[in-house]
Amino acid sequence: MKVAIAADHGGVALKGRLMRVLDAGHEMLDLGTNSEEPVDYPDYARALGRAVLDGQAERGVLICGSGAGAAIAANKMRGIRAALAHDTYTAHQMVEHDDVNVCCLGARVVGAELAAEIATVFLAARFTGEERHVRRLNKVAQIEREGI
Repeated sequence: MKVAIAADHGGVALKGRLMRVLDAGHEMLDLGTNSEEPVDYPDYARALGRAVLDGQAERGVLICGSGAGAAIAANKMRGIRAALAHDTYTAHQMVEHDDVNVCCLGARVVGAELAAEIATVFLAARFTGEERHVRRLNKVAQIEREGI
């Protein structure tokens, strides 16, 4: 799977670690940052979201200090379904039930080993396509179309 990965300065070290782990089974698209010099997380959320929406990547992993800002920014883009994961259950459930295409991580919240497990589980998960989940996603898409 082709995976876009991006981080702000708070997540740059974790991004490097995850790239090494995920590179074994996935083609990685590094969208920066590559420095601990302060940058703005919305810029990286936009770049990653655009890569997913344009088909440059099937999914994305987005990292900031808490993961919250990254998730908020990514979810402003139509067609991006980003969720914050701090555990492996959420990592697979958010794909299986909610068809999430961007996993957000908090580099200051989860350790590197757990983050690697979360990202691995997220990328291995598949949307079930069950009617109840499709129905709910259609309702989410309607909210998005209404712009409310």
